[in-house]
Amino acid sequence: MQIDETDQKLLALLGEDARVPVATLARKLGLARTTVQARIDRLETSGAIAGYTLRLGDSIAPRLRATVLLSIELRAGPSVLDRLKSLPAVENVHTCSGRFDLIVELSADTTAQLDEMLDKIGESKGVKSSESLIHLATKLSRRRI
Repeated sequence: MQIDETDQKLLALLGEDARVPVATLARKLGLARTTVQARIDRLETSGAIAGYTLRLGDSIAPRLRATVLLSIELRAGPSVLDRLKSLPAVENVHTCSGRFDLIVELSADTTAQLDEMLDKIGESKGVKSSESLIHLATKLSRRRI
């Protein structure tokens, strides 16, 4: 499916606030409401929009977040991934290039929980080394979920 400039603008607006009324989107894009609704339907059907989600505001106590960079032993990828899948604090796992093999994103409610998860990951069979980066503050987020 081709995503044109108007679709990109529409996706950016929905990324800022997915609950904005279609009439407001139409006004901002200079299009008819029915045209915008048809574009949204097409983007949903094609999979460009996979769903809508809740993003908590600053008034809710934020969870502690960390990124863990993992080096794993040769051919240990599947077993390490199975272990990571079993840990509820693990939100995302990405393969990457460079001196690390995996990027693991975690969240926890307390520092004790975060520490426990980091220990479990580091002790996992097949993990050669890890480096943990604790997130302190988010200065910019353009994350598309």
